[in-house]
Amino acid sequence: MAFRVSWNALRDIAGAVGADTTAATLYPFVVDGLMALALVATLVLAGDDRRFALRVLGTYTGASLVLNYVHGLVPALHGHGVDWGRLADWDPANWALVLLATSLPVGSIYFGSDLVAKVLHHRAPAPAEPVCGPDGQESAPAPHTPAHPAPAPSTTAADTAPDAPLLAPSALATDRVDTVRTPEPHTPHTARTPDAESAAEELRQAQFEEAELERMRQDARRAYAESAQAGRPLSARALGEAFGMSESWGRKQILAARDEEEPVRPHLRAVDTAAV
Repeated sequence: MAFRVSWNALRDIAGAVGADTTAATLYPFVVDGLMALALVATLVLAGDDRRFALRVLGTYTGASLVLNYVHGLVPALHGHGVDWGRLADWDPANWALVLLATSLPVGSIYFGSDLVAKVLHHRAPAPAEPVCGPDGQESAPAPHTPAHPAPAPSTTAADTAPDAPLLAPSALATDRVDTVRTPEPHTPHTARTPDAESAAEELRQAQFEEAELERMRQDARRAYAESAQAGRPLSARALGEAFGMSESWGRKQILAARDEEEPVRPHLRAVDTAAV
């Protein structure tokens, strides 16, 4: 409806500045049509392109307002009762109004083509895809890592040393028995201090690493047993390198694997046939 109201004013202004009947009929599309295009571009584009579309929309809105205002001040424009190219009695104002009315089609060609190109080449940012795990499910957030990681337990040095004995998880627990104590019954619970929490975290970390080392030992012994059954037993150096450990560590695992197989092997004894 607003476009229809503005239609008469823009058509009469176009006829007054020299447009024929067809051009005057199409003139409102030059102004109000570019305003509609700029509005669509404002909704689609972003950043500097969106600000450019807003400036075009504001400029042509102001130009349409001026021409409608002039049409209201000079009602004779509707009946074409004014001189050709005369929109105001004062010459400077008339020159400015004629320049405005005749420059709008040229500006519409330039700004309209630019906005159409920006809209057609605009690509919306792709949404971030969730990271999926091997099973196709979204991966869970990474577990919390303490700010001060626990130091490596002494069992690692024991594994790499040639003659150091293997430590059991119970030995690690007894080393820190003074730091973690269960509250006695019928006594108020004391608040856990940061030192106690860090000690408990170190204990859990040490137990976890000891379990991983024990699993590695079992895997190494199983690998040696399988190679021995295949008739190609691994050497201590090859076994240690396969698990990222030293040759002495591999020798210990070979001895342990042989000790585990020892009860299974049949023992042959010489029989005195003369006694029989």
